[in-house]
Amino acid sequence: MNSVKEVLKKNTMLFILLIVALFFGWKTNGVLFDPQNVTNLIAQNGHVVILAVGMLMCILTGGNIDLSVGSVVAFIGAVAGKLMVTYKMNFGLVIVICLVLGILIGMWQGFWIAYIRIPSFIVTLAGMLLWRGVALIILDGLTISPFPDAFKMIFNSYIANPFGGSINVTCMLAAVLACLAYLFVFINSRRNRQKKGYAVDRLAPSAGKAAVICLVILLAAYRMAQFQGLPTILVILAIVVGVYTYYTSKTVGGRYLYAVGGNEKAAKMSGVNTNRVLFFAFTNMAFLSAVAALVCVARFNSAAPTAGKNYEMDAIASCYIGGASAYGGTGTVMGAVIGAVFMGLLNNGMSIMGVDSNWQQAIKGLVLLAAVAFDVISKKKSR
Repeated sequence: MNSVKEVLKKNTMLFILLIVALFFGWKTNGVLFDPQNVTNLIAQNGHVVILAVGMLMCILTGGNIDLSVGSVVAFIGAVAGKLMVTYKMNFGLVIVICLVLGILIGMWQGFWIAYIRIPSFIVTLAGMLLWRGVALIILDGLTISPFPDAFKMIFNSYIANPFGGSINVTCMLAAVLACLAYLFVFINSRRNRQKKGYAVDRLAPSAGKAAVICLVILLAAYRMAQFQGLPTILVILAIVVGVYTYYTSKTVGGRYLYAVGGNEKAAKMSGVNTNRVLFFAFTNMAFLSAVAALVCVARFNSAAPTAGKNYEMDAIASCYIGGASAYGGTGTVMGAVIGAVFMGLLNNGMSIMGVDSNWQQAIKGLVLLAAVAFDVISKKKSR
């Protein structure tokens, strides 16, 4: 019984997510789970997942946040639109230019934060104003479109299904492979912990959790397979999440992020170059903002100076709702993803129900406050 409680405690947000999904499915008479809506839910929140993963790297270093990501998305989108739509530049070259620009922006902001030690709040607040202003200058306050079809295909299309039929077999095969990969990682991780003498949860509740996750993956894939199949954005998200999950959990650089957030002075005395860790976190954040910008302009088929509004808030909220600590040093990539999906479900479910947009903002604000309050109170009790 204690083991079951421990599993529930460790995966509280995952179970809450399932409850919220079932609630909105009931209140919308199943519209939430319609094949087209499931696909739309992924497309509408792809950029939030990407930004949340980057924001988690910043938060891990000690509760630092990047307020400029929405403006960076607008700026990179403006550059992409100007080069592709106005100057007809090759889209492959434009993608490279945009990603490099994102890295340079991150290096600029990371320098002031990591080496000059100006608080991240101030530097990224300045970045929020700066990059939004530059986006307005580049676009002259106008929206430009359309983007080349070849570019849109990369971020806003579906994986081909050579098998035919009413059910997209490619999508289902991808889901089965995803489940097998998850089970392999689950079994291998458990076995390694046992070999090293670490404590592990009882098999039954842990296996139950794994079975629920696989069932959700298969059900979501089945609904997508009834529409147009596997979206390319989902493949991109899987790559981003997989790479950063491995980085944060299996590499020295990932461990340094947690070490700096846990106790920067102790990490520095242990030989960790804390300045470099901070510099990396904010450089990486701007790089992922550039990726999110390309995803957004492909989806909307336009570049607008108002793009990216409040994106930073969604990313920050996703991290905290997904279990990241307001003090740094605690949080996982999968937690940030769960937080982003939770935010997406709230937005989508309330929109289908016809909830006023003002109430939607208020509810999301209360959810964020509750998540951070839970973290703070839990830490006080543990002390």
